[in-house]
Amino acid sequence: MAEILVLVDHVDGEVKKVTLELLTLANRLGEAAAVWVGPGYESAKDKLGEYGAGKVYVAADEELTSYVVAPKATLLAQLVSERSPAAVFVAATAEGKEIAGRLAVKTGSGVLTDVVDVTDGFVAEHSIFGGGIISHARVKTGTPIIAVRPNSVAPEAGAATPAEEQVTVALSDADKAAKVVEKVVQEKGERPDLTEAAIVVSGGRGVGGAENFSIIEGLADSLGGAVGASRAATDAGWYPHSFQVGQTGKTVSPQLYIAVGISGAIQHRAGMQTSKTIVAINKDPEAPIFELVDFGIVGDLFQVAPQLTEEITKRK
Repeated sequence: MAEILVLVDHVDGEVKKVTLELLTLANRLGEAAAVWVGPGYESAKDKLGEYGAGKVYVAADEELTSYVVAPKATLLAQLVSERSPAAVFVAATAEGKEIAGRLAVKTGSGVLTDVVDVTDGFVAEHSIFGGGIISHARVKTGTPIIAVRPNSVAPEAGAATPAEEQVTVALSDADKAAKVVEKVVQEKGERPDLTEAAIVVSGGRGVGGAENFSIIEGLADSLGGAVGASRAATDAGWYPHSFQVGQTGKTVSPQLYIAVGISGAIQHRAGMQTSKTIVAINKDPEAPIFELVDFGIVGDLFQVAPQLTEEITKRK
């Protein structure tokens, strides 16, 4: 089977969940070959093998992570030239999409971003216009470079003992044009990262104020999920903008998405409509969100959400 390169998204050796999703997808279509950039590989190799990486190209030179984005694209371009893979998969994060674009230019290939699934022949599926349309596209030129949206694929273990191959790459002056001068570790709470969480509970205009977001947080914590917010809530200053879900915020695709007090404007739907199961709590039975949901509760969120939290807590 053809080799598919998967760029590993990691932080200091901690592999992000989206990489496991990419390995799963790659193994459905060919043979997954992970590409590791920077230090920390020793602590991550077992995880990569657990999720089916049959081979790992290890570029452990710390210099490759000392500059912004460009070295990773150069390394991938070298591997594409030398190994002729069937495709290259990256995460559709801000950095991943920039790498994909640069790689496409370097290799003269087509690129597809924000993909939610890939089928035989590397036909990519997109969910567009707020989920109103599903489109399919395929790269016609060069090696398909595909950026897959996090949480689009359920990770599946596929134990393998990866063959390791050390690789080096010579960086040009252009690759070194933007240097990383400082890294700041963001404080992490107990909740999972919003874009990687399997469960997300979001609050909207119906929450009524910043003080009431404790109801959203309580429900999310009872489920072990992340907290999100609509644009209306973040614009009002009720919750930080970094938690905004929507077209101008973050795109999420969890297994379970609970929209509390959110009307369901297309701007918000564009950021969450690929969620596997969607539940809405809204007192307005005509709210657009109910057109999208799997389960809808017409009721006062200040009564329904606390009762739901209480019931979940009882069953733990």
